[in-house]
Amino acid sequence: MLYYIETDERTTGGHHGTVYSLSRRDVGSLVEVWPDHGFNCLRWQVKGHDLLFSAPDWESNPLPTRSGIPILFPFPNRIRDGLFVHRDKPYRLPKNDSAHANAIHGFAPRNPWRVFGYGADTRSAWVHGDFQLSADAPEADGMWPGDGLLSVVYRMVPDQLRIEIRVRNMSDEPFPFGVGLHPYFRLPGNDPEVSRYVLHMPARSVWRLAQNLPSGEKWPVPDDLNWNRPRAVAGTPLDTLYTDLGAIHEDDGGLILRATLGHAEQPGRLELWTTADFREMVAFVPPHRKAVCLEPYTCATDAVNLQARGIDAGWRELAPDGSWAGVVECRWNPAE
Repeated sequence: MLYYIETDERTTGGHHGTVYSLSRRDVGSLVEVWPDHGFNCLRWQVKGHDLLFSAPDWESNPLPTRSGIPILFPFPNRIRDGLFVHRDKPYRLPKNDSAHANAIHGFAPRNPWRVFGYGADTRSAWVHGDFQLSADAPEADGMWPGDGLLSVVYRMVPDQLRIEIRVRNMSDEPFPFGVGLHPYFRLPGNDPEVSRYVLHMPARSVWRLAQNLPSGEKWPVPDDLNWNRPRAVAGTPLDTLYTDLGAIHEDDGGLILRATLGHAEQPGRLELWTTADFREMVAFVPPHRKAVCLEPYTCATDAVNLQARGIDAGWRELAPDGSWAGVVECRWNPAE
């Protein structure tokens, strides 16, 4: 059977834009991508079941990092006080976290992207979006060193959503960056919240946090935040940055199974696979408790400042015309 891709125009938050819908109708698979809202994948359905949480007021109030799969670039999470130094030059970013104390999640989720191409055939459906700092985030002028191009391809098959990510330095100076995804996962069924979701996410360490920022110290994972064996989320308050990640399994395509999310009483599990460069993971349960966020990052929160202190935090720097690539894959496994 063929895959399909369709477009339609929608007005969201007073802004009119094109939405791309990838589908395979005979098996109830659907992916919905919103380029004008950070190239967010707002919907992923398998067998007609939604596996992503979307805020009920999205159409009127499309907050860029509260639904679907926000893409975080050129840094994930926070930069302390919105300040950092690169090659002896200071840079200042907007303090746009909820406390208005730090910069958060970069420029990519808050701006329109350009669609570079899309298609569908007998094997998959896909859409390719590009975001370049100089072209697509004019407000970033002078706030970030150099110029970077982020290219993302969403590729759908019946039970998988593959996210192919590439970063390229478009300037004649080094380009520093980190990249992350912030998916809001939900499971099929009628549970209104996540207490009976079962999480398995092996990791040896957590970053010690104060006001959501790492001190630079790593601690062994404490018992109450330990998911090295599957157990229910229950009432655990989660907003935790894990590192020294383990592997549940590795496939022959170079992907590592980093985490699974199932239900205590229902079959099936959601699997999160990544390439090795996604070395950190934030586990977060939002206050509404209708989703579990499992956020793969290439670097720690505030990595640019940690790295300046001589702490290995995963911060990357591309030489002129250099590039980096990675993959995150979400799979639904019904046979659990």
